[in-house]
Amino acid sequence: MKGYYKADPWSIIEEGFDPSMHEASESIFSLGNGRMGQRANFEERYSGDTLQGTYLAGVYYPDKTRVGWWKNGYPEYFAKVLNAPNWTGIDVEIGGEALDLHTIKTVEFRRELNMKQGYLERTFAIYKGENRLEIEVRRFLSMKRNETGAIRYAIRSVDYSGPVSFTPYLDGNVVNQDSNYDEKFWDMEVSKAVPGSAYLMARTRKTGFVACMAMGHMVELNGEHLEQEQEVVQREDYVSNRISLELGQGEEVILYKFVSILTSMNHKPEDMVISAVKVLAGAMAAGFEGLFKEHVKVWEEKWAHSDIVIEGDTSAQQGIRFNIFQLNQTYTGTDERLNIGPKGFTGEKYGGSTYWDTEAYMIPFYLSTARQEVSRNLLVYRYKHLGKAIENAVKLGFTGGAALYPMVTMNGEECHNEWEITFEEIHRNGAIAFAIYNYIRYTGDKDYLAECGLEVLIAISRFWRQRITWSEEKQKYVMLGVTGPNEYENNVNNNWYTNKMASWTLSYTMKALDYLKKTHASSYDTLVAKTGFDPKKEPAIWRDIVEKLHFPMEEKSGVFLQQDGFMDKEQRMAADLDPAERPINQHWSWDRILRSCFIKQADVLQGIFVFEDEFDRDTMERNFDFYEPRTVHESSLSPCVHSILATRLGRYEKAYEMYLRTSRLDLDDYNNEVHEGLHITSMGGTWMSVIYGFGGMKVKEGLLSFEPALPENWEALSFKILYRGRILQVRIDKEKVGIDNLEGEGVDLYLMGSKIHLEKSGSLIADL
Repeated sequence: MKGYYKADPWSIIEEGFDPSMHEASESIFSLGNGRMGQRANFEERYSGDTLQGTYLAGVYYPDKTRVGWWKNGYPEYFAKVLNAPNWTGIDVEIGGEALDLHTIKTVEFRRELNMKQGYLERTFAIYKGENRLEIEVRRFLSMKRNETGAIRYAIRSVDYSGPVSFTPYLDGNVVNQDSNYDEKFWDMEVSKAVPGSAYLMARTRKTGFVACMAMGHMVELNGEHLEQEQEVVQREDYVSNRISLELGQGEEVILYKFVSILTSMNHKPEDMVISAVKVLAGAMAAGFEGLFKEHVKVWEEKWAHSDIVIEGDTSAQQGIRFNIFQLNQTYTGTDERLNIGPKGFTGEKYGGSTYWDTEAYMIPFYLSTARQEVSRNLLVYRYKHLGKAIENAVKLGFTGGAALYPMVTMNGEECHNEWEITFEEIHRNGAIAFAIYNYIRYTGDKDYLAECGLEVLIAISRFWRQRITWSEEKQKYVMLGVTGPNEYENNVNNNWYTNKMASWTLSYTMKALDYLKKTHASSYDTLVAKTGFDPKKEPAIWRDIVEKLHFPMEEKSGVFLQQDGFMDKEQRMAADLDPAERPINQHWSWDRILRSCFIKQADVLQGIFVFEDEFDRDTMERNFDFYEPRTVHESSLSPCVHSILATRLGRYEKAYEMYLRTSRLDLDDYNNEVHEGLHITSMGGTWMSVIYGFGGMKVKEGLLSFEPALPENWEALSFKILYRGRILQVRIDKEKVGIDNLEGEGVDLYLMGSKIHLEKSGSLIADL
């Protein structure tokens, strides 16, 4: 698929319609606004392969877990994001024939996702006999009014004369692609259609979420408002209006469709119809252009803080902006009940649930590009699920307030049913603990420890204490039966990364306890009483574990071993694999993958990236040279970490290769799976690969530090960073790096290794 979309710095452009690429393009051209999202399904009917997708934030269905052999501790269900009623539909007929792009040949087809202004537009022409009609469709989900969507559907006749009809509709007869036996997840509550408008309300089975959609429309003929008789259809799960007219040669007709989309996350069900009609009325009063202008203004503000400018490489520029665009339209941070699913609002895979990806890959982006409350809300989301995390641990036999956060969740309960993940991929606990530290060291918000953070750290530390075992043979503490980030290894002993996260969490929790005791004595006493914490006994055990925890090593080379016994495997390089067998997860049996040395994603290297300051260059280099050649990068989370480490080591060609892989993972469909949805959470890693990698940013001794290095074909790189009330503008070219303090007080920082002070409204320049 590489090269299918035209290279452009601000847009994703598809020229010519290829039905075999349609489902992939439905993912690529998806829209969202933090409250809801929409795959790029055609408005008019399409009889070819398509994945219909309208997704509403926080709305899910608990599908019953089905396994052949039930094991104690399995979650009762797995959560899935639901395909909600379709609001975008507009059936179009020309000359009595339905417009269906699967059966009608188009010419000059062009589809554009304009990332600067946040809209999707299609243009194409068709022939009715020898008569030409030109069609232009624009759609956006309002970033200003996040319960509103709008569509402008224009048909211009070049030399056609005859009947044209539009049928805008709301359709509740939808299913998930991953549903069992075409199971329906929605029950219709009420529907009503009258000339000019209609509404539909539905309720999810089991969870009882309610969604209400109201639509209205306006028609213009040659720029003049058109009043037209309408046919109305009202069924239990479908409502529509049909508008028919005669279109003459050279004339243009435009249908404007406005829809309000509300859920019981934010409205009482008994008030939703009235509320939906009110939101719709406000949208229609503003008009399409009015809604669009205020929507564009929000995007201008977002780009002002989060844009990255790469000079000299259009492909790289398009890639990073695509990632930033998707991040900004997926999560806005206004609701602490919401989190980020791996596919965002672009597909059904992974159930739309929350993974450890948020803490490991997403929080850094929001820390540096959005107001502080946005990343804080992601931490509060986990804090509010602490009780559920303790319940999850109890189900697996842990006691005393130990918490195991779920691998996959919607509401704090574990809803992942593969044993090697549910029971064993416990490093997720470490990611959540590190995110607390990462947030505090960046923002300076140490009060978060007293308010929420330390309670979570204590519960996670209690889990590590019970999960770790004393080995008489080794005279060390060990961690048995785990799965590390490399999911191509299951049920291993002493995964180096998992052990490292456990050890670090115990150490940090003890430091946090000491800090709170000294600075927030009252909060400390309250927390001790609330958690039943034993200040003498528990830290003593934790300290002993930190001092005696086993970390596997390959002594000859000085490499940290991914786990005990890793060198027993046949040692092969990914470059030696037959390209026809890649990705191996689509060609090999699981048994064969587990017995191989091939690594799905950064594992040991993930730990070296996270704790970079603990390792010297030689250690980083030895481990990178050992593990990267064995890594097949079949996780979207892999290339970004390798890109950052390669930059640190001066391997700029490898860093650039990995950057393109992470930034264009979906645009070029490296793993042949973009039709299932985009890799939203890895996009935070893409941002890190630029800012932490080529931009050389990190937090060093409590201060921001910049030591950049550009790829050979980049002429310059510039970006802004929000940091503790300041806005810093960073610009890097081949010879120099400059930093301007655009807003806020002066700040100390490191630039090219030297500690300096950047004055208020000041500028600094250093040689590379």
